[in-house]
Amino acid sequence: MKFALHFGNNTFPDPAGAVRLARLAEAAGFDSLFAVDHVVIPDDYQSPYPYAASRRLPGGRATAYPDPLIWLAYVAAATTRLRLMTAVLILPQRHPLVLAKQAATLDRLSGGRFELGIGVGWLREEFAALGVPFERRGRRADEYVAAMRALWREDGARFAGEFVRFEGVSCNPKPVAGRIPIIVGGHTEAAARRAGRLGDGFFPSIGAQVDVMPLLEAARRAAEAAGRDPRAVEMITGCPDALPGSGKDPLAAVEERRRRGIGRIALPVGAFLPDLEESLPRFGERVIRHFAPP
Repeated sequence: MKFALHFGNNTFPDPAGAVRLARLAEAAGFDSLFAVDHVVIPDDYQSPYPYAASRRLPGGRATAYPDPLIWLAYVAAATTRLRLMTAVLILPQRHPLVLAKQAATLDRLSGGRFELGIGVGWLREEFAALGVPFERRGRRADEYVAAMRALWREDGARFAGEFVRFEGVSCNPKPVAGRIPIIVGGHTEAAARRAGRLGDGFFPSIGAQVDVMPLLEAARRAAEAAGRDPRAVEMITGCPDALPGSGKDPLAAVEERRRRGIGRIALPVGAFLPDLEESLPRFGERVIRHFAPP
C-alpha cells in the first residue's frame, strides 16, 4: 500500500513551506505528493463544486493556487524519492503539445518521478475566461491524451483528430520511461470509464459527495471491455478513518481499502497541521511502515 499527501501546493504555496512539506513527507515514507490546479477563479460563478457539501470552492478569490507543474518542479529539486502528481490538472484547458513538453521536462528533471493526473473540469466560468469550450471537454481530453502519448513515444510523430492535428513533429526530451503515467480523476461514471479505457490509474478524489467504490468497479469493467488488465489500473482513494484525530483504527481502515483493491491512499495535508514535524513522522511509524513491503 502506498500513501500520498493531497493539496500540497494550495496549502503551502510559499517556497519554504513547499520544501518543508516535501522533505517531511519523503522522510516519513509517503510515496507521493499531489498538487491541484486552477488557472483563474471567477469572482461570480454558479457551477457547483462537486467535492464539498457546500458546493463552493474552499477559500476566496485571493486563495493561492500555484501552477502545479512549476510547484512540483520546485519540490522535485528538494527531494530524491518522492513521486510528484497533479491531482488533477484540468486537461482540456491546456494545449496538448505544450503540456507534453512541460510534463516530459518535469519527468526528466525529477528522474522519472512525475505522474500526470488529469480531469475534465467542473468550473464552466473558468473555461469561459480562458476561451475554451466547456462542451465536449471529455472528448477533447481523450484526444489530448492520445496526442501527448504520440509525442512521447517517438520522433516524427503524427496525429489526426478533431481538436488537434500534427504530422512529422518531434518533442524532446522524452520521458525517462518513454511515457508518463496518466491518472484519471473525477467523480462520475464517465471519468471511471475514461480511467478504464486509457488511464494508468483512477483517482475519484477524496472529497467527492458520492460513494466512490462503485466507480472503481466501473473503471475495472471499462478496462476489461477495452481488452486491458483491470489490475493495471491503479486505484487511489481517500481514507477518512485513517486520519489523525478520527478516533478510528487507522490500520484496520487502510487494510479494508487494501482488500478492496486500493493501491494508494491519498490524505489531505490539512489533517496533519499544524505540527507537521510531529504528525507526519508519527503517521509514518504507526501506519506507513506497517504496510511497507518486507
